[in-house]
Amino acid sequence: MSSKPPVIVRTVSALRAQVAAWRSVGERVALIPTMGALHAGHLSLVDLGRERAERAVASIFVNPTQFAPHEDFEAYPREEAKDVQRLADAKCDLLFAPSVEEMYAPGFSTTVSVAGVSAPLDGQARPHHFAGVATIVAKLLIQCGPDIAVFGQKDYQQLQVIRRLVRDLDLPVEIIGGPTVRAEDGLALSSRNAYLSAAERVVAGKLNLILATAVEQLRDGRAVEAVEAEGLAALTAAGFDSVDYLEVRDPDDLSRLGPGPLAGPGRILAAARIGRTRLIDNMAV
Repeated sequence: MSSKPPVIVRTVSALRAQVAAWRSVGERVALIPTMGALHAGHLSLVDLGRERAERAVASIFVNPTQFAPHEDFEAYPREEAKDVQRLADAKCDLLFAPSVEEMYAPGFSTTVSVAGVSAPLDGQARPHHFAGVATIVAKLLIQCGPDIAVFGQKDYQQLQVIRRLVRDLDLPVEIIGGPTVRAEDGLALSSRNAYLSAAERVVAGKLNLILATAVEQLRDGRAVEAVEAEGLAALTAAGFDSVDYLEVRDPDDLSRLGPGPLAGPGRILAAARIGRTRLIDNMAV
């Protein structure tokens, strides 16, 4: 027997009406923002939301403002019919799937930017990315008004940007980071993995192994700068076409750590490209 599909709404007014109906009977609401092309990682976030609230709302919106002109906005996978079935299997209650016009009305001119935590790493590699992310997430949180919102730790810098956004603007929502879900060889699941050829997929599977080696070196007391240099060299030797970064950062504000051995917790983050696919990953130290 097939699972009951989620209710699909495409306007902010319909979303708010349904959330208000749930709240009127005392039900808590979890929001899981996505760009679609859902995989097991996304569905684990739905599961996490359902553990913490009576109702789970997923959004699917490929947000144009977080893509640079040369990036893959037009090519980004869109498969709503398949996503609806995946959400049904995950027992998601509602799908909010707005149009670009619904989210960005004519004359839209407001941007939310989060300084500090958004500046390094992807903030340098993709300069306009986090302003687009912060703006759309702020809108989704205001539109839905959930009790909790769930984001994956694979996009660790994004998660920290959103946490700072919510703290700074006093938004009444708890932000939860869901663990990264990985393939059998350890590659972090991503919608963009669909771009990889068979040969590229083999190389991609080495990213997490290189990060895991770096984590062990840091735990053994190796100097941060030495571990970073060796990790960068290992990514190039593994066959990646280019590396945007491999750096050890403070797990909260993403400030630089080192020189020398770690004196406390850290987070190692990396972004590398192979073919037309950009991969990101991170691990706790």
